[in-house]
Order: sequence, then C-alpha cells, then structure tokens
Amino acid sequence: MSFEACARLVERGDPVRFRATMAVPVAARRVLFPLYAFNLEVARAPWVTKEAMIAEMRLQWWRDVLGEIAAGGPVRSHEVTDALAEVLDPQGARDLDALIDVRRWDIYKDAFADQAHFDRYIDGTAGALMGTAARLLGTADPAVVADYAYGTGVANFLRAIPALENEGRRPLVDGTVDGVRDLAQSALQRLDRARSRHAAVSSGAGAALLAGWQARPVLVRAARDPQAVAAGGVEPASLPDRLRLLRSATFGWWR
Repeated sequence: MSFEACARLVERGDPVRFRATMAVPVAARRVLFPLYAFNLEVARAPWVTKEAMIAEMRLQWWRDVLGEIAAGGPVRSHEVTDALAEVLDPQGARDLDALIDVRRWDIYKDAFADQAHFDRYIDGTAGALMGTAARLLGTADPAVVADYAYGTGVANFLRAIPALENEGRRPLVDGTVDGVRDLAQSALQRLDRARSRHAAVSSGAGAALLAGWQARPVLVRAARDPQAVAAGGVEPASLPDRLRLLRSATFGWWR
C-alpha cells in the first residue's frame, strides 16, 4: 500500500505535481509519486514546528533514510519509505541528500546571503528532484533538465512569496521591482533555453518535466508585472491552465 499512500499524500499536499503525474503513463507514476511524496515530507518538515532543533531532527531522519537506501540495506518503515526504496538507486539517494541540506534554510529566518546562495537553493530543491526523476525515467541531457528545473523552481518560489512574507521571511535577495523582474527574466531565459533543446530529453524522462507546465506563464507574468508577485497575482488562470496541461501531456512538456 506504500505506493497508494504516496499518491494520496501528493494529491492532498501537492496538487500541481499530482495533476502532472496523473497525466503520464502508469509506469512513470510508479517512480514519480514516491519521489514527490518524499519531497513533500521534506518540504513540510521545517514548517510543522517552531522549534529549530525538532525541525533539524526531522530533516536528519530523512537524511538517514537516504543513507540506508544508498547503502542497500534495510530501510526504516514509513508510508513513503517502502515505495521510495523500490524506485530510488544509490546515486539518487545521494543526489536527494542535497535537497534536504538546502531545505535547512526553511527552518530559520535568515535571508539568502546572495544570488549564488539563492541559486543553490533552487538547484538543490527543484533541480535535485527533477533531475533525479528524469534520470530514473529515461535518458536526458542533465544541463537541459537543470535549466528547466531552475525555471520551474523559480516560478514556484515566486508563487510562494506571499506565504513566506506572512511568516516574516525575507525570501528574495532583491525584492525591488527591478530585482523581481530580473529574476523572472533570468529564469525564463533558462526555461526557454531548455525548451529549445527538447530533443535532448527522451519522452520517458520528459514525464518528470511535465510538473513544470505552469512555470512559463508564471514567469512571464512576473516579468511583466513584478508587483503582482507580492500580491499573489501570478497564479495561472484556471481554464488556460487546464488546456496547457492537456497540450503538454499530449505533445510534450516543452510546448
């Protein structure tokens, strides 16, 4: 039942990735749902408690799970870990450890030190997850996946700005209008660069990139109207969004 439990977790906690995963073949879902459920559990860990030590312990628990998977030995029991251990190889376990490491930023109130620090966070979260998923599903140029993951990660981060600011965080290195515009445009350039090289990603690996189907309209809107980001005004419109997912699932993630 671990796979079904993962699917239910993602459906409740990560509806964007759930919708994308339901649009890909069943064999790909078997890989994606455990990865996305793991990502959800790790992303939640810093926010379910105000005690930094407890949050650190929660993240360390998941790091220990990855260590057990990498070692090829028994893995502690959890509704996510059984399915995760079935699909994740030692390399994937090591790569996802970076995801947990950068999530420590979420525990504390500190701002990003600089743009390089912010980029490491996006690469370590969105990049590690999408890169691992794509590698497990098929052949793909890692640089293309990294570009697409960066664009997707920045888009998702911009959508989270209102919630982060409500928590008293300073989420952006440069939160000015120009700073937000520059960030959105830079992410959009990397996203479009990946889309222009779509032939370097097999259809199997492309199932992992479908989760970024909303990224481009979010980045375009943020670049055109940076002030809309803080107001939560970059969410995709419902009907065009449904059509975009249908088109992407039918013709490819790069459309």
